[in-house]
Amino acid sequence: MNRKIIAIKTNYSEEELIVLLQEKNEAGFHHLYDHYAGALYGVILRIVQSKEYTEEIIQDVFMKIWNSIHQYDTSKGRFYTWMINIARNTAIDYLKSKGFQNELKNQSIPDFVYNSAELSTTNNESDFIGFNNVLETLDFDKQELINLAYYQGYTQNEISEKLKIPLGTVKTKMRNALIKLKDLLKDYQ
Repeated sequence: MNRKIIAIKTNYSEEELIVLLQEKNEAGFHHLYDHYAGALYGVILRIVQSKEYTEEIIQDVFMKIWNSIHQYDTSKGRFYTWMINIARNTAIDYLKSKGFQNELKNQSIPDFVYNSAELSTTNNESDFIGFNNVLETLDFDKQELINLAYYQGYTQNEISEKLKIPLGTVKTKMRNALIKLKDLLKDYQ
């Protein structure tokens, strides 16, 4: 009797993973979750600053990736960057949702104070990819712009109003900040 042993591949290239996801292959989804959940969790936690909300949002993020994989375009950027944007946008949308805003209004003061203290100690632990260290090497004004735009969800118009600087200046400084950040992140690829 001749038995054939089938080995299951446990590591996929980015291109192979994308194909598996486009084919709705469950092994691809499991690989995606196993290899990217930590980093995406860290991004979401940094934005919403609550483990409870992050766990809820991360499920939504993976479903969005699974359901919209056909929209990913390799010519527009890396797959990882595309997923980070989905996580970031989903977290910001969650914070801006009426349900979340109403929940904050209905939260009792002692619970809010307790959660705030808990958040301040866990926030440093949410940096799974060392991004905080990279961000801290930027000038303060660049850090502030990236924080306002990417972690707090402000638009460039809102940043202009908040910082009381012209919109054109915000756009120029944001572009310079992202170029500098891109240079700093080259080592992490």
